[in-house]
Amino acid sequence: MLGSLDFDVITRSLPYVLGEGLRFTLTLTALATVFGLTLGTILALMRLSGMKALSVPATLYVNLMRSLPLVLVIFWFYFLVPYIGQFVLRTERPVQVGAFASALITFSLFEAAYFSEIMRAGIQSVARGQAAAGSALGLTYRQLMQYVILPQAVRNMLPVMLTQTIVLFQDTSLVYVISLTDLLGAAATVANRDGRLVEMYVFAALIYFVISFGASLVVRRLQARMAIIR
Repeated sequence: MLGSLDFDVITRSLPYVLGEGLRFTLTLTALATVFGLTLGTILALMRLSGMKALSVPATLYVNLMRSLPLVLVIFWFYFLVPYIGQFVLRTERPVQVGAFASALITFSLFEAAYFSEIMRAGIQSVARGQAAAGSALGLTYRQLMQYVILPQAVRNMLPVMLTQTIVLFQDTSLVYVISLTDLLGAAATVANRDGRLVEMYVFAALIYFVISFGASLVVRRLQARMAIIR
């Protein structure tokens, strides 16, 4: 069986699989992490707010997103966002958002719910005396969060954030449902074209493994260093 395998197909397809597929996957992962973490931090602050007008909507949003399958959310936003744009902009036809923009919006909003819980735990991990000391020095709420609480929260939760980013990297393979060419999609295209499913899917799995395992080693090192500091 192994003798019938043609691993040269991997070499021939490297520019396409890595140059287009992997680049797309890494780009989507990076942008969704940045936007998701930013929105997640805002949601975390809203949930920790004493104002129900802020905490209740944020809680409902987080619980809703965490209760839905990601593939369903991808479908939902892909078909719904154009009509939302039509309603907001008052156009005659649905706004053409594009598959990549739709995927980016979906992953950012979906991951924000998970990053929100991570940031909330990080903020709550900071000793209350730090906030009291900052207030005694005359810092405003914004200054207290910006210079005292959030930097420590990010440091405390950095390993967990990186772990969630690894999960996001793996989840990007779901964009195949809206016909985007990510790493897995590029490998599948070559596999179906050349009839080399085993070779290409094994190659794609190895790339996912190498990147995910390498990132997990970084997470372990960070956890070890932080344990020593504490």
